[in-house]
Amino acid sequence: QVQLVESGGGSVRPGGSLKLSCAASGIPFSRYSIDWYRQPSGQQREWVARITTGGSTSYADSVKGRFTISRDNDKLTVYLQMDTLKPEDTAEYYCHFVHTVFSGVEEWGKGILVTVSS
Repeated sequence: QVQLVESGGGSVRPGGSLKLSCAASGIPFSRYSIDWYRQPSGQQREWVARITTGGSTSYADSVKGRFTISRDNDKLTVYLQMDTLKPEDTAEYYCHFVHTVFSGVEEWGKGILVTVSS
């Protein structure tokens, strides 16, 4: 069975940093591109970042230059390093796995809360 477990969330002050992790099991990790999404309270879910099976990365304009996505295929874990955090980064963050060949095959983590406030 597939399990995606996020960790590393919490509360920080503006300008601070957090590093999120998403540990996978029961999935052929290396065959999936991986995204991070976020959903502020009362708002729609938005895409944040993607890393492909080959390690290429892309980011939403709102986080470009501040967030870094990475993956460790040996540890079956994807990371989101978040620096220079702003109050508008406050949201529930989700990891998302999409099969490289079969794009309809996807899995979602349960989400983890990040709060940025003074």
